[in-house]
Amino acid sequence: MNPLAVEAVGLMAPGLAGWTTSQAVLTGQRPYVAEPMPAAMATLLPANERRRVTATIKLALQVAQEAMAQADIDAGAVRTVFASSGGDSEILDKICVALTQPDRPVSPTHFHQSVHNTPAGYWAIATGCMQPSLSLPAYDDSFAAGLREAAALAWADQTRVLLVAYDLPPPFPLVERRMIVAPFAVALLLNPAQDYRLAPLRLESGANQPANRLDDAGLEQLRAGNPAARGLPLLCAIARRKAGRVVLSDGGVSLSVEIEP
Repeated sequence: MNPLAVEAVGLMAPGLAGWTTSQAVLTGQRPYVAEPMPAAMATLLPANERRRVTATIKLALQVAQEAMAQADIDAGAVRTVFASSGGDSEILDKICVALTQPDRPVSPTHFHQSVHNTPAGYWAIATGCMQPSLSLPAYDDSFAAGLREAAALAWADQTRVLLVAYDLPPPFPLVERRMIVAPFAVALLLNPAQDYRLAPLRLESGANQPANRLDDAGLEQLRAGNPAARGLPLLCAIARRKAGRVVLSDGGVSLSVEIEP
């Protein structure tokens, strides 16, 4: 695949409260400590909408907002790809509980928030964006699938594309069947032009290879324990600003990412 640039990054997780403040951890200058994560505010949303949305929606919008704040383009003019392994498990749990009650009192708000593209819809409300948007799940390979899709769209249409990957731990009893260790969200603004760049990338698919692991035990636990965090090796490579190669798993094949600082 032709090269494209990472123009901006948004990041939020325990101990990783924003792209800029996380640099020392991502570059290995400071060990990772899973400090409490600040509440995601998603301040671009109107107040009425902000009161209605869930933690999942706020987290996805928070990192998207952080990435777009670093760019020289209106967020409403950028196409988007949202990737999540399970969507909003909080809403799923509430609907399932309601269905066990007499008369099955499912909240209309919960019903409309149950679809997988709800964060994309609220992002459109927040930014006035009328550009195409895609929301996809790919279980543990959701980050790699989202990156591949966003990169293909950026090159096919020669336009910026914002990738947002996010996953949160599900509530009990769903957590007994789907363990996610901590919330994590990342946003990458991809640009097919090479004029604006944080790091140039070149993506290539190949035979299945082991995905990159991280030396820091805490970061590796986060990477392995949250599908969105499977992008952490790529974030570390971007933060180091050195040439390198990162392998991401993508459903039985590997997605190799060459970083060219």
